[in-house]
Order: sequence, then C-alpha cells, then structure tokens
Amino acid sequence: MLSNALLFQLGWFACVLGARHPALLAVAVACLVTHLSCLARPGEVRLIVAVSLCGWLTDSLLLALGVFEFGGHRWLPPFWLLLLWPVFACTLRHSLHWTANPWWRASLLGAVGGPLSYWGGVQLAGAGLPLGTWPSLLVLAAVWALLLPVLHRLGRPTAPACERTR
Repeated sequence: MLSNALLFQLGWFACVLGARHPALLAVAVACLVTHLSCLARPGEVRLIVAVSLCGWLTDSLLLALGVFEFGGHRWLPPFWLLLLWPVFACTLRHSLHWTANPWWRASLLGAVGGPLSYWGGVQLAGAGLPLGTWPSLLVLAAVWALLLPVLHRLGRPTAPACERTR
C-alpha cells in the first residue's frame, strides 16, 4: 500500500509539473508502468481504463463549463491532466481501497481531496480558475463527492451471471 501511495504522489507531481516541463511526464509514465508490472491485481487494467475514460469525460465537461482553463483547447484537457487519470486509477484497489466502504468515506474524501488536488495542480501547472477560487472549489467538491464513490463502484469485481441469480 505504501509503494502505491508513493508511486501516486511521484506520478501526480510529475504530471502537474510536466505541464511546464514536459520531460517530467516520462516519470509519470514510469510510475504507471511500475504499478502495472509490480503491483497491479487481476482485472486492474480494465479498472484503469474505465476510470480514465470517466475522468477524461468529467474533466472535458468541467473544462467546457469553464470551471478551469489551460490556455489551450476548450474541450480537451492537456496531456498532463489526461495522464493523471490512469495514475490516479492505480490507487483505487490499493492505497485508497479503505475509502470504498462505506460509500460516504469515498464521498467525503472526494469532496475534500478532489478540490485540493485540482487547486494544487492549478497552482503548479499555471492553469486558471475562471469562476474564482472558492466557487471552483465548491463545484469540484460536489463533483468529486459524487465521482469517487462511482469510481470505486467501477472497481468492484463482477460476479459471473450464474452467481448473481443465487
């Protein structure tokens, strides 16, 4: 669990600082590859893909709504933010597993940690919050209070059809 948390922190900083120093994105990719080769559990690649797609859609929507801006395209988040999603997804079955049950733990962590992560990322990456800091953080708190429990739900193993009918 500690290895996973350290890989995530290193990957997070590499992604966010990679906005200004793109060579650092290789460190984030290395963190992702290290997790997949050393720590990943069966079925985890599917979870990482699903969480990443959900995150990319969420960030694209938030970008389109003007919650944050990156000085680029209005619909597609920058590569460093796209890379951050699979790095984050690696934590759901490991260092953030404790937040999965009961659901309100994920909701509470999402409401607090999500906005703080974005705020830190905005500061380090040189992005903007056009709505202002507090309105943006409140929107992000509401989004992440709903999003993190949903992401944990994506990570639940599915039972074979014959077991679900019993």
